[in-house]
Amino acid sequence: MKFPCLAIEAALLLSAALLHGQTIPQMVSTLAGTTQYRETEVSPDGRYVSWAVILRDKENQPTRNSELLLLDLTRPGATAQKITAGKVPHAEHSLAWSPDSTQLAFLSDIEKGGQLQLYSQTVNGAPKKLTNLTGFLATPHWSPDGKRIGLLFTENAARAAGPLEPSTKDSGVVDEKIYEQRILVVDVRSGETHLVTPADTYVYEYDWSPSGDRFAYTASKGNGDNNWWIAQLFSVAAVGGEPSLVYKPTLQIAVPRWSTDGKQIAFISGLMSDEGSTGGDIYLVSAAGSEEAKDITPLRHSSPNWLRWTPDNHILFTEIVDGGSAIVTLDPATNSTETLWHGDESINAGGAVLATSNDGKTVAATHSSWAAPPAVWAGSLNQWTQRSHDNDAMKPLWGKVEKRHWPSDNFNVEGWLLYPVNYDPAKKYPMVVSIHGGPAAAKLPAWPGFFDLSVLSNEGYFVFFPNPRGSFGDGETFARGNVRDIGKGDLRDILLGVDQIVRALPVDPDRLGIAGWSYGGYMTMWAITQTRRFHAAVAGAGIANWQSYYGENLIDQWLIPYFGASVYDSPAIYARSSPIDAIRNVRTPTLVVVGDSDAECPAPQSYEYWHALRTLGVKTQLVVYPGEGHRISKPEHTKDLMERTIAWFNQNLQPPASH
Repeated sequence: MKFPCLAIEAALLLSAALLHGQTIPQMVSTLAGTTQYRETEVSPDGRYVSWAVILRDKENQPTRNSELLLLDLTRPGATAQKITAGKVPHAEHSLAWSPDSTQLAFLSDIEKGGQLQLYSQTVNGAPKKLTNLTGFLATPHWSPDGKRIGLLFTENAARAAGPLEPSTKDSGVVDEKIYEQRILVVDVRSGETHLVTPADTYVYEYDWSPSGDRFAYTASKGNGDNNWWIAQLFSVAAVGGEPSLVYKPTLQIAVPRWSTDGKQIAFISGLMSDEGSTGGDIYLVSAAGSEEAKDITPLRHSSPNWLRWTPDNHILFTEIVDGGSAIVTLDPATNSTETLWHGDESINAGGAVLATSNDGKTVAATHSSWAAPPAVWAGSLNQWTQRSHDNDAMKPLWGKVEKRHWPSDNFNVEGWLLYPVNYDPAKKYPMVVSIHGGPAAAKLPAWPGFFDLSVLSNEGYFVFFPNPRGSFGDGETFARGNVRDIGKGDLRDILLGVDQIVRALPVDPDRLGIAGWSYGGYMTMWAITQTRRFHAAVAGAGIANWQSYYGENLIDQWLIPYFGASVYDSPAIYARSSPIDAIRNVRTPTLVVVGDSDAECPAPQSYEYWHALRTLGVKTQLVVYPGEGHRISKPEHTKDLMERTIAWFNQNLQPPASH
C-alpha cells in the first residue's frame, strides 16, 4: 500500500480542519478510542487471515481482553468471523496455524483470568484445551508434522515476561529470584508436555528445524530481563538433551530461522538497545555450529528487522529504511536483493513484522500511518487490501506531514515534520521536537499511540520527529554512530535539523519545546543542559545520571556495548554524558513523568533530576504514576499524561489561542 504524497497532505488537511475544534480532553479521548490489533496470522496455504483485536470497556477504554477473528480470503465480500474459547470477554491471542491450515492454536485465559492456557480448534469446529499449566505462556509454534506445538513457558512466573512490565517490589533480604523461560513441547493429541531446554537458561526466541527434530533458539543464563543483550544461538533436540552452541555473536541477536534445507540458520544481529526492537544485518551460520557467521547484507543502508525463508531457499525480510518500511527478497547465494514493497508507513503483525503463507506470496500485517489508523491488510503482496474496518470513522487530528533530510558530519539524517492544522505561512508557530526512545529504534509514520505528540499539531504547533544517529533505518554504521558518544553527535543531528526547519518555515525560535520517553527522556534532560534554545520540556522516564543509573536499573547489560565498559571500569565516560553533571545550565521549565515500578529507567532518576531543578529554582513538576512500569498502560494514566503534556507546552510556549 502506497499513498502519494499529495493525497496524504490533502486528506490530512481536510480531516484535521474538521476536528480542529476539539478540546484537549476530547482530542485525547478520540485518540484513545482507536481500536488496536495485537497480531495477524496467515494460514500456510494462504486461504485464511486471522487476527486479535483488543476489546474495550463501557467507557471505550482498552482492556486486557482481546478476541480473535478469522477471514476467508478466497471468498469475495466475506466478513471476518469471531472465534473464541468462550462467550464472555477474556484474553485471547498468540495465534499459530497448523502446517495443513486446518487448525488454529492460540492462548486463552477463559478458565482462570490471568492464567493463559493453550487451545486449538479447527476452522469450523470448537476449541480444545491442550494444557493445564501454571505460569507464563507465550509464542506457540506448530512442529512441521503438525503433531506437536512448541511454547515458551515460565513456570510459576510472578508476572509477564519483559523489562517493560512493572517490576516487583523488593522487601527484606534482596535475593534475586530467577524465573527461566524455557521451550516446552505439547503433544496435540494427548496433551502431554515436556520441557526441552535447561532449567538454568532463559530462552527468548526459537524455531523448529524443517525436520522437526531440533530447535534453534537464542538464550542466556541468569535473569531473562537483563541478559537478552548477551544471548547466544543454540540448538537442541526436540526431545530434550544437552544443547549445543551454534554461534556466539559480538552484539545482539534476534529472529533465528532455519533454512529450508536445514543446513543453515539465518538471524539478525547488530547494536540493539531494547529486546523486541530489532534491527541490524542478516547473517548466516552453519546449523552444525561455527566460529564464523557470514554477513549477507553488509553496508546496507537500512535495518532488517524480521525474516523468514521461502521454499526456494531465499529469504524474505522486512526492513526499516529512510523513515519507512519495506519488504525485500534476498538470494543468499548471491546476496542480491529485490524490494517488493515500500511505504512511508508502519507495518506490524504482533510477534512478527509480517505474516505470510508458506510460499511467501500471501501476506498480512496491521498497517497505519499519519493518514490512516490501524487496520489489518492482507492478500497477495502486490494487491493486499484492507480487511478490518473498526477504525474507518477515525480521522487525523494533525496537519500535513513532510519527510526531511539534512547533513550532519558524515551522515544524511532523516526525520518527519508535522505542520499545524490550518497552516498559514504568514503566521509564526511554536515547534516541539519529539525524540524517540531506544536509541536503537526509529520514528516511522504511524497512527499515534503512547506518548505520541502528533496531536500538538491540532494545538497550533509544528511537531518534529528526528531520527538521529543511533536510530534504525540507515544501516549499522549509522546505528552505531553514538557508541561512546552518547548525547553528543545525536544531539548535534537534532539541532541541525531544527536549524533547517527554522530557516525554511515560519517557526518561532523563541517558542521551541522538546520531549521524549525513555532514551528520548534522557535526550530531553540532556539537551536542556547543553543549550537554552528550548523553552519548555517534558522528560518521560528519563536518565539523569548514568553513573547512578547503572546500579539502579534492572537491565544494565545494554549499557556496555554503548559505553564500551561497565561504569565501574570506566566511570568517566558515563559522567561526561550525564545531565546531572551540567544541571546548573538549565533554565527550561520541565515536566518530569515516570512510572513508580519502572525497571528500565527507574523512578529515582526522575526524582534526582526534578530535585535538582527545584533546588536551582527552575520551574518544574514531577508526576509519578503508581503501578506502572516503563510503559504507562492504565487508561486513566495515559489520559492524564497526554493532557498534562499538552497543557505544559501550552502554558510555557504560549502558542496561538488554543481551543
